[in-house]
Amino acid sequence: MEAKAYLKYARISPRKVKIVLDLIRGKDAGAALAILKNTPRSASEYLIKLLGSAIANAENNFHMDSSRLYVSECFVTPGPTLKRIMPRAKGSADRILKRTSHVTIVVKERD
Repeated sequence: MEAKAYLKYARISPRKVKIVLDLIRGKDAGAALAILKNTPRSASEYLIKLLGSAIANAENNFHMDSSRLYVSECFVTPGPTLKRIMPRAKGSADRILKRTSHVTIVVKERD
């Protein structure tokens, strides 16, 4: 049995999220929350809420024991990129790519 939580269209680059997800993959849910709370990365704020949601889904929807949960799977995929223009010298323009992310966290119960 597994419980999932999704975060879609987060306004943060997938590259930045992946660094933090690598820290919590395979860890116990409580330890993963502690790691996220002490990691000074902007992706940590998104992931704290997402992991809390996955834990709540496991408890409420599947009646799992929260003390036995661990992060079995977590990954990020790129969402749509917002394209913006920044004026440059001599009337030219540069493109700014504002990237978005879709994040998935899956928690399971240890045997």
